[in-house]
Amino acid sequence: MINANEMAKALRLTPQTVIRSPELNIENSQINRPGIQLTGFWTHFTGERPQVLGRVEVAYLASLDAQTRAERIAKFVSFNFPFILICRGFADGGEVTDLIEAAGAQGVPVFSTDRSTTRAMMELINYFNNQLAPRITRHGVLVDVYGVGMLITGNSGVGKSEAALELIKRGHRLVADDAVEIKRITDTRLIGEAPEMVRNFMEIRGIGIIDVSTMYGISAVISTKSIDLVVHLEHWQQGKEYDRFGAEDQYTEILGVQIPRLLLPIHPGRNLAIVLEVAARNLRLKQQGYNAARELERRLMLKLQQSADEGEEWSDTYP
Repeated sequence: MINANEMAKALRLTPQTVIRSPELNIENSQINRPGIQLTGFWTHFTGERPQVLGRVEVAYLASLDAQTRAERIAKFVSFNFPFILICRGFADGGEVTDLIEAAGAQGVPVFSTDRSTTRAMMELINYFNNQLAPRITRHGVLVDVYGVGMLITGNSGVGKSEAALELIKRGHRLVADDAVEIKRITDTRLIGEAPEMVRNFMEIRGIGIIDVSTMYGISAVISTKSIDLVVHLEHWQQGKEYDRFGAEDQYTEILGVQIPRLLLPIHPGRNLAIVLEVAARNLRLKQQGYNAARELERRLMLKLQQSADEGEEWSDTYP
């Protein structure tokens, strides 16, 4: 469901009819621009979608005689779709007065905008994608490190907020602390943000609640960020095998999206902020096609092949 008043405010739309119900029955981001339907062809008409009218549709309606126009408009608004959006300011010119009156009588909300039809449609789709996106709340800290959206997870008390605070001191930005609202805006992209009530706040054990934007400046926070990497912190466990080579990428699934994942063991004396910065830089390199572990493996295999060709013995230790 989409709230009509919030949509109008967010997209700067002007209501042309009385909005009888603020809740619009919209379940996906698909919209329709009626063209052939206004000529009288209604087969396969997607009347359950919002309808967007631009220059072509308005000009066509204006070209019809009064009786034909009234018949087409009556049929058009009878589908009772969520709303009509009239673009390019045509709602103020009188060309669609009949349409606005008929829609209002039918209870169909009508909005107008001065923007071009293409731009208005793009903004509508983006707004619907954002509002209707599947979402979930995860315990963790989301920070922007060198442009990488890093979701830091781990058990309570492991040091997530302290690590994020050190990153903020080093010039990086906080998105959310403790609770991260995650939504899937495309099949491959997740966006994270903080709940509005606790936005820009952090909890530091022994100190309490701090306002990051007030303490470190507005440049230390950001409202939303894509989630590009999940870093899970855990206390070092004696005898547990940890990945020391990094040749194979690990992933975790959130809302059906595979996100790169790192497991970082922590212990006293380890500079976690620097390690997290290196993780962000390393992810950027991998995204650009360079993997240091695989490059080392390639060099070792090349050296092994050269030694075999020359008849030399190969040692298990690096040369």
